[in-house]
Amino acid sequence: MKKLFVALGIVISCISFVTIASVEDDPVVIPPSKQRIGNADSGYHYIITGDYVNSGIPFGLYNLGFKKEKVNLLDRQNENAQVRYDFNVVNAVNGEKVVVPNCFQCHAEFFDGSLVVGLGNSTGDFTKTKNLKTYEKVLMAYLKLSPRKYDAAKEALTVARSIGDDFYTEVAGVNPADRLTALLVAHRDPATFAWNEQASVELPEEVIPSDVPAWWLLKKKNAMFYNGFGRGDFGKFLMGSSLLTTNDTMHAKKVDEHMPDVLAYIFSIQPPKYPKEIDEPLAEKGRIIFENTCSKCHGRYGSNGEYPNLLIPESIIGTDSLLNQSNYQNSDMVDWYNKSWFSKGDHPAKLVPFDGYIAPPLDGVWITAPYFHNGSVPTIEAVLNSKLRPTYWTRDFDQGTSPGDSTKYDYETLGWPFQTQSSAGNKYTYNTTLPGYGNYGHTFGDQLSEAERKAVIEYLKTL
Repeated sequence: MKKLFVALGIVISCISFVTIASVEDDPVVIPPSKQRIGNADSGYHYIITGDYVNSGIPFGLYNLGFKKEKVNLLDRQNENAQVRYDFNVVNAVNGEKVVVPNCFQCHAEFFDGSLVVGLGNSTGDFTKTKNLKTYEKVLMAYLKLSPRKYDAAKEALTVARSIGDDFYTEVAGVNPADRLTALLVAHRDPATFAWNEQASVELPEEVIPSDVPAWWLLKKKNAMFYNGFGRGDFGKFLMGSSLLTTNDTMHAKKVDEHMPDVLAYIFSIQPPKYPKEIDEPLAEKGRIIFENTCSKCHGRYGSNGEYPNLLIPESIIGTDSLLNQSNYQNSDMVDWYNKSWFSKGDHPAKLVPFDGYIAPPLDGVWITAPYFHNGSVPTIEAVLNSKLRPTYWTRDFDQGTSPGDSTKYDYETLGWPFQTQSSAGNKYTYNTTLPGYGNYGHTFGDQLSEAERKAVIEYLKTL
């Protein structure tokens, strides 16, 4: 049944938009923007109970497809206590109770049996389902029994029928958020947010994947998204998921009122500490090596830490550029956003083009595997030594969905234990030969000796 929700397009993610690349030869510093900061507790409550998406599956149908949750992971009340942590029960416009995905669809993940809020979901399966038509028939048969329930689900259904076949990934574990966003933008009026059956913007055919970044990194950033083109008010970007069912600016304004609180909550999240023993002398050697070779882009850490907020041109970083080229190089999309409701008012947001990617902060990097913007590298060891990166690889996707289950994780190489394969195989085999799935570039660690790389890895455990 979860596949039905994915097919409906109700996949919550921090929204990103398509932009035009600009040619740069040197790293570019991103200037800060003033942000609206509210109450963190209120922001958390809105994330886990709010109606930022207000059309979805009727509560009764959800109960038919899912068993009642045995563990109330978020300590919620009433109907919300009965659904999974990554769904909310809200009132649709007509008052009917519907189940809609919340932000934790993408921004929470199980690790070693515990739910880590803010950790990107790296086990989600957004590949195409063979049972979609069957699910749709069940849904429509149920909705025909009640016109009110149909009205409550109508907006979600409209979106699903328009874009449901156009944002699937080729392999499991990666995220199609950028593609989903582009599709939503293409079908909505920029001023009114009214839904148009026909897309107003022609999109490229390929679906380029991304890896969901950790939420706790945002507090250090002056811009959002992998290429740093989300400038201005972060709240406007955070509320972008409401485009799934928002048909007017009245609802958009109501959602926007909560965004300072949501941002405050995201800023309050701290990365988990490495739980194993650390070789402190070796880590200190690694710190020195890191600060001499890596800190110019990724910053320094500790009491005197600083993060440079640098955009690194594609010509320097050398990683797979298709996320930038395919998803971010559409001038019509840039025009849509920079002329839309999001760019208006006293806290506007805008898109600023750049041909490259931001060098991210590395707080909690030990837990954020797989690596690179497309999740193509399973371990930090392979990030620092490009010769170790497999062309085809598989990992265990069963991390468990309740406390007590254990995550299979390599605490030494920092990442997923993986098996190298000789060919692409099924959807659980990461295929780096696919467009947008490449694992090349960022070869700066190749210049280090094996001993130096081991020391750097030990240091990264302390961040």
